[in-house]
Amino acid sequence: MKEEEVNRCQIQDWYPKFKSVSIKTLIHELPESFVDYLLDDHGPFLLPVSITNEDALPNRIHNPEEEEDYQVLEGSGDEAEQPSLPPSFPELELKIKESIELLGGAVFPKLNWSAPKDSAWISTTGTLQCTSFSEIALLLRASDSLIHDLCHAYDSCIDKSLSRPANFYLALRKWYPSLRPEMEFRCFVRDGLLVGISQREVTGFYPGLLEKKNDLEVVIRQFFLDKVSPSFELANYTFDVYVKKDDRVKLVDFNPWGAFTLPLLFTWEELEQKCGEEEDEDVVEFRIVESHCAVRPGLKTAVPYDYLDVSPGSGWDQFLRNADQELQRQTRSPEAGG
Repeated sequence: MKEEEVNRCQIQDWYPKFKSVSIKTLIHELPESFVDYLLDDHGPFLLPVSITNEDALPNRIHNPEEEEDYQVLEGSGDEAEQPSLPPSFPELELKIKESIELLGGAVFPKLNWSAPKDSAWISTTGTLQCTSFSEIALLLRASDSLIHDLCHAYDSCIDKSLSRPANFYLALRKWYPSLRPEMEFRCFVRDGLLVGISQREVTGFYPGLLEKKNDLEVVIRQFFLDKVSPSFELANYTFDVYVKKDDRVKLVDFNPWGAFTLPLLFTWEELEQKCGEEEDEDVVEFRIVESHCAVRPGLKTAVPYDYLDVSPGSGWDQFLRNADQELQRQTRSPEAGG
């Protein structure tokens, strides 16, 4: 992987070109002061002061007496450590407030490459849905997975010369409450050819996908040929799509081939081998979770599957290998009808 491949997959790079076939998105360049705020892990967890008085946790009950007790400082006089003051980003907050209104009142955020999926648990809805700057700041500040974007995006590049991009961006994407997770898919492109498609949500079994599988493959392949392949500059990459009820396809994201991008129901070794063996350009392997015992076990953690360390030798790598072996054993057993 090269730096150019990583850079091409930043949302502020690809979205303008694919705006007509993607989720409606508004993008803001982040001031360095806000980036420093996201990276600061030495002080207390403080949310920015909202100039519009919007609270990321509006349902909590404030008890002034308890707050005063909590803020009692040990020591006296100059020895007492003064409490940290929360930061404020008024210009950014106003811009984000305007964008949220333009996008219908609710958005989900992501940085150059990644969304804070691992911190959804902390929001009042348990999702990435945000209706205010304070809610966005809460998700971003609480996310560990965004450290990838902030500090490690180029770690796998063979020509690494950068430690971080020149600028960071916040993409606000329109929130659609009716989206169904089973209708999102990751597509794998090698040497300009679509070689594999995987169900994106691998921690659940959705029986309805079984009967739709062939039709889904047709519309995804056609979308790749008509919209993605002619316009995206890289030869090797992955892209995520969402298929709507009327079979229209929406582009969700791009990711580099290999490295930190998860192959989901494939392995990178399988995909590389497939590229070397397939002679028929029309052959695309489409994998979905086809039974309850094929669900990827143990992945419903606070950390999203995309950010688990599944590199060779890691604990998760061995865990998934063992799970795959157990699945193969079960499918071959008489009880499974194999």
